[in-house]
Amino acid sequence: MAYPRKSLISLEDTPYYHVVARCVRRAWLWGYDAYSGKDYSHRKAWVLHRLRCLANVFAIDLCAYAIMSNHYHLVLRVDRQRMASWSHADVVARWTQVFSAPPLIQRWQDGTATTAERIIAEELIESWRLRLIDISWYMRCLNEYLARRANAEDQCSGRFWEGRFKSQALLDEAGLLMAMAYVDLNPVRAGIAAAPEESEFTSIYARLQEVRRELLSQAPMRRPSICDRRSRRAPPLLAFSESSDHRGIPMKFLDYVQLLDWSGRQRRAGKRGVVKQDLPSVLARLQIDPDAWLQMMQPGGNRFGRAIGRWQRLLSHASNLGQSWIRGVQAARRLKHA
Repeated sequence: MAYPRKSLISLEDTPYYHVVARCVRRAWLWGYDAYSGKDYSHRKAWVLHRLRCLANVFAIDLCAYAIMSNHYHLVLRVDRQRMASWSHADVVARWTQVFSAPPLIQRWQDGTATTAERIIAEELIESWRLRLIDISWYMRCLNEYLARRANAEDQCSGRFWEGRFKSQALLDEAGLLMAMAYVDLNPVRAGIAAAPEESEFTSIYARLQEVRRELLSQAPMRRPSICDRRSRRAPPLLAFSESSDHRGIPMKFLDYVQLLDWSGRQRRAGKRGVVKQDLPSVLARLQIDPDAWLQMMQPGGNRFGRAIGRWQRLLSHASNLGQSWIRGVQAARRLKHA
């Protein structure tokens, strides 16, 4: 059953969302296409470039990403507080980085607009302000740019994406953690990379390269490596933070890295949830069952629908949207640590 977009994005419930976009017919338009014999891997850098541009426009932070050969994943956080702090001039400056402004806005900026025109211009600017925290507009600015650039390179026209993006609301810390780990482990689960630090077009690769660069920058007579140059192309990522001000991902980065490493090792070794003594502290803190967690990390293991979180939050989210049921309740109950 299809749901209207407004019922999938509810900022009253959560600012965090996992979104996915796939190429038409799931064709490998971002990697090596065996059917045509063409390699489109260079297009993955286009996604990073566009994400960097949009970071300067929208009040939407990037928590995690993974760019695969025929689709990509993003984990986003909408920052309404930051959006509310912008002046009208700030909103115009951001919006006009992506879209052209009508002559009315030019007169408003020059101070030559009449009183009536100023009122109309400021109403228009306020509508732009709301769009700058709208995930649908964010994805439109990302996907339309990528489709046009790819079609121009291929000298063709037509659809590039199989449809509108899919989204999942991440209702609590457990849901956010699960989605981020699922995204960062995508290349490992697909057999493209042996470890997260080798998954070049992922957020965990960028974060680890940034840490490596900071450590090596302290060494004298250092010469930049290829990995360092690549990491500079990564878009800005929301930082990890244990503070309660909700300005960062609410956990330690070291905990997250250990969790990814543990999840990947358990899956590859075929010892799912056996080594309980090596259970990362973050799973114990969140009271998440390790067996159910590792099941979710497997290909096709995400049993949730349009929202991820503990089962109580899922039922509350469904109620807020006027629904009596939501997919994923049983999966969420299995995740609860006994």
